[in-house]
Amino acid sequence: QQRLVDSGGGTVQSGDSLRLSCFAFGHSLEKLSVAWFRQVQDKEREFVAAVSWSGANTNYGASVKGRFTISKDNPKNAAYLQMNSLQPDDTAIYYCATRGGIWNPVERTEMAENYFSWGQGTQVTVSS
Repeated sequence: QQRLVDSGGGTVQSGDSLRLSCFAFGHSLEKLSVAWFRQVQDKEREFVAAVSWSGANTNYGASVKGRFTISKDNPKNAAYLQMNSLQPDDTAIYYCATRGGIWNPVERTEMAENYFSWGQGTQVTVSS
């Protein structure tokens, strides 16, 4: 059974860091792009970051650029999101997702409908 398992969320204070993990089971991430999205209740899912299948290309949402870093470890069949300088506005459920196809245009990486597999989500709560 193919599935993604994301983890690493928690409750932290403003300015702290967290590292989210996304592991794939039943399939390989080697030829897939991976992204992280986040969602707050009653709001649309927001693009956070994406990394290409090789790890050579990345894209970040404007609100996290410079604070978050996405990476991919193909031998471990995993992807990560390092989140630094967390703020209360970062509070959300974070989901990892995968897609195939070419990287460009980069705007495609920001669209949730382009991803075919999703993790169950991990809660991140940042208190002020």
